Amino acid sequence: MKRVILLPAGLMMGLAAGAAVALPNYITDNMVVQHDAVLTVPGTAKPGATVKVTPEWSGRTVTAKADKSGRFSVKLSTPAPGGPYAILFDDGDGVTAVDNVLSGEVWLCSGQSNMEMPVKGWTTVMDYDHVVSTAHCPDVRLLQVKKNTSFSPREDVETNMGGWVPASSATMDFSAIAYLFARQLHEELKVPVGVIDATWGGTPAEAWTSYQALKGVPGFENELAAMERCGFDAAALQADYERQLADWMKLAGETDINFDKAVYQSGKEWNKMPAGQNFDVTVLPSSFDGIVWAQYKFDAPAGSAGKSFVLNLCPIDDEDVTYLNGVEVARGSGYDTPRRYEIPAGVLKDGENILSIRISDFGGGGGFNGNAADMYALVSGDRIPLSGDWNYAVAADFGRLPQKPVSVGGSSYPSVLYNAMIYPLRSMPVKGVLWYQGCANVGRGEQYEPLFKSLIGDWRSLWGENLPFYFVQLAGWLQPRNLQPDSEWAELRNSQAAALDLDNTGMAVAIDLGNPADIHPQNKQEVAARLARIALARDYGRDVVYTAPVVKDVKTLGDKVVLTFDGEVTPASAAVTGFIIGDGKGDWAVASARKTGPSTIDVSSIRIKKPAAVRYNWADYPGGNLYGADKLPVAPFATDK
Repeated sequence: MKRVILLPAGLMMGLAAGAAVALPNYITDNMVVQHDAVLTVPGTAKPGATVKVTPEWSGRTVTAKADKSGRFSVKLSTPAPGGPYAILFDDGDGVTAVDNVLSGEVWLCSGQSNMEMPVKGWTTVMDYDHVVSTAHCPDVRLLQVKKNTSFSPREDVETNMGGWVPASSATMDFSAIAYLFARQLHEELKVPVGVIDATWGGTPAEAWTSYQALKGVPGFENELAAMERCGFDAAALQADYERQLADWMKLAGETDINFDKAVYQSGKEWNKMPAGQNFDVTVLPSSFDGIVWAQYKFDAPAGSAGKSFVLNLCPIDDEDVTYLNGVEVARGSGYDTPRRYEIPAGVLKDGENILSIRISDFGGGGGFNGNAADMYALVSGDRIPLSGDWNYAVAADFGRLPQKPVSVGGSSYPSVLYNAMIYPLRSMPVKGVLWYQGCANVGRGEQYEPLFKSLIGDWRSLWGENLPFYFVQLAGWLQPRNLQPDSEWAELRNSQAAALDLDNTGMAVAIDLGNPADIHPQNKQEVAARLARIALARDYGRDVVYTAPVVKDVKTLGDKVVLTFDGEVTPASAAVTGFIIGDGKGDWAVASARKTGPSTIDVSSIRIKKPAAVRYNWADYPGGNLYGADKLPVAPFATDK
């Protein structure tokens, strides 16, 4: 907290007690300033006042005159690493002091939930008890930006924990990657390190990109036009969105299939899916949004006919219309809301009954969203399980409709997080950026490459320098597959890697750290270590390996492809795994791969006689096992991309 030192009463005649200098929420006690840089400090004071700013590290006073609205700005040259220091702001009414300031390295850490994931909070990292119990480190400081949105750039952020705080066991509800990265840098460099946690789970890259930058990225024309049309006004945008959504929902609702809902279907368009799980995890592409019909047949005991009963279902993502024996009996909504329906008398039959549920998935996961054990019918005290396989058919694929309007009230709308959580920090020098995001853009891999590159350029333009920008490539997730050439997760990873074309970028590969059952893998220690390796080598001159070898040459020799890497690669087991091979005409096969030299791999398949392309670790959750020095994994790649 900033402290206010009031001057003697004789000097305060006629002045309001609250007239002392006010500073942005990111300028607080315990902050870290980037060393040997220029810190621009905006603030407010009494209109027309001369504000004297004295940083303890130099003892030299800098002055600025507040304009008629009370705004002022000063530039302070920051010292070499060290501290603590105070900075005094005096506008003649009182002195505002920012205490316990350190000078060192400052990194901005942003992205969605895997960067947001705390050491201990809404989830926990691996060995979190040890991490929390050893977190006391006064030279590591944390600033957590509060989640917020805005349709136009803001001048200040809101923060949690009252601003900057020292790392301690009490402050570990904070980005684990950011903290663990800072801790490793501090231990290696022996200087103070500050990290800024500006994250929001489930958010796409376009929300973190400015309106101007998005003009150069295809696919956001509707949202940008709406902002212009509505003058960036929230109320006008909401009304405009509701009109567009009503039109889209009408179109989506008209897209369906017709069948007898009282009859258990068996046509070729009907397949099986497990109870309790999202259909875009088990049987449909992860990017699927649309309408799916689900059916289940169950036997009710004799004497049940005509009775009321309870139908208990797990949460359904997003909406459902439920029929029993062809009669609509219930409707529900809410992706995390369990469904408990009191079914009125007159519909249930003795013996076989047919449930037919129309499930509408408008975004993200879809379908059953809980546990199969929570799905049952309670008839006259008898609990009838509805677990096992359900019949299903796709009625509508929203991907074939015009793009659904993006909600203006959420955190996914283009530019809203950039405006509220990034733009206000522009006057604070940072050493570089750490970024972990991409899950929310899966299914739009082609768009992500120009979008991500635009975001990087956008942030660098905001800070006015070619900031180091180091990012994490998405970890493996979902069902392990050996052959998945159409993987949308692999496509997104490939688009992430394309950002390495830009100067001063680096990629921490996390493909081997994933969990097929958890989109938030717990081993954030290794993710932070790989990011720290990049920074230590690229920015601090340390002699550490920070990347695995990459393919430098591809040769097709008859029925095999010979890959040559720019360094030695080693499989983690006797067999080399993770390769697929294609003929260039759409036919792919799991490949046999053999290490024939320190840096060469031969790839072939008896199914592909004339190979044209090779891909490695190309699946949602692949099983490749190639590593370079210091156990750094070879990044996924495709010779045809």
